[in-house]
Amino acid sequence: MPQTLRVRVDRPAGRPIRIWIPVLPALLVLSPLLLLAALAAFAACLVFRVNALRAFGTGWRIFTALSGTRIDIEQDRTAVLVVLR
Repeated sequence: MPQTLRVRVDRPAGRPIRIWIPVLPALLVLSPLLLLAALAAFAACLVFRVNALRAFGTGWRIFTALSGTRIDIEQDRTAVLVVLR
């Protein structure tokens, strides 16, 4: 499971912005929204006749495999780097 989310924004003028976000406390703070999202996903599974247990299991496996992911975005002179560790 990813432990931290690092975001770095390189701006053309000025110093880069760096943000470190611990994943577990962020999940705990956002847990009411995650509960609503899980209920909506369960309802979608019922509508589209998908096995909900299998869908949530697959989603959990994808989430736990995200550790080590790097996302690099560049547009004009602004660059954003997102790293999950």
